[in-house]
Amino acid sequence: MDSDYHFDWNHARLFVAVADHGSLSAASRAIGVSQPTIGRAIQALESNLQTPLFARHAKGLTLTEQGLHLIEPARELALAASALAAAAAGRSVDMSGSVRITASQIVATFVLPPMLADLRRIEPSIQIEIVATDSVENLLFREADIALRMVRPSQVDLVTRHVADMAMGLYGSHDYITEYGEPANVDELLEHALVGYDRSSLIIDGARSMGWELDRTHFALRCDDQVVDWNLIVAGAGIGFSSQWVGEGDPRVKRILPELSIPALPIWLTSHAALKTSRRVRFVYDYLGQALAARSRPDPNRK
Repeated sequence: MDSDYHFDWNHARLFVAVADHGSLSAASRAIGVSQPTIGRAIQALESNLQTPLFARHAKGLTLTEQGLHLIEPARELALAASALAAAAAGRSVDMSGSVRITASQIVATFVLPPMLADLRRIEPSIQIEIVATDSVENLLFREADIALRMVRPSQVDLVTRHVADMAMGLYGSHDYITEYGEPANVDELLEHALVGYDRSSLIIDGARSMGWELDRTHFALRCDDQVVDWNLIVAGAGIGFSSQWVGEGDPRVKRILPELSIPALPIWLTSHAALKTSRRVRFVYDYLGQALAARSRPDPNRK
């Protein structure tokens, strides 16, 4: 290593991001830093450390033996730098500035927009950045200030609370029902074209927990992007699961088998512990908690 080299703590953060996400492009999408910037940082880090950190493959990057040896110290450095930045941000009393929110694609597309429009009317000095992804963003590395997730985060140094339950339902378009009919029970439903996930087993696991004999072959159309799945349902390609928050507000579809008791998805609102003391982040955190709780209503068809 060059004795005059001054280590850039941000390089440690970008090194960890690439290691965690497996490629420059995936890391770029996850943390909101351009791919060329991340690439230059990795090159600079490898040059200054005088060791290759990643092996390049057609499908992405994997850590070399040297990279594996350095990743945990780099992670500790990144966490320390993040904690320092978070503590500094936590002392801010100025309401103006940016708040970065990450949420699932379905929540970011259909649930958050009207809430954030109201938020902007209430406090226009706050700028909102939205990361729409179904992967779990790492709040400890400041990839987001606030996260909305369907599972409770297990990371340390996070403030989290259960703010709502998102009721689920089965939906089909009116065109689909006109052409193929409406199933009267689960056995008939399984004879229809179903829209489901490709690699994710979330729907299959949930269905089996309700006693349904469902597997991947039942899905005539498969995609792990929930927004794509919803648009397939609306287009009449098949019947599928979706949030009632989405389905009940769309006149193009009809709820199928509303008497079915489908487990709701919990929504966890999470922020970094230090950022929770930021007036700006606290304001957005509390606002979203209230808005989501107000949106969470008991399903009148659920017995």
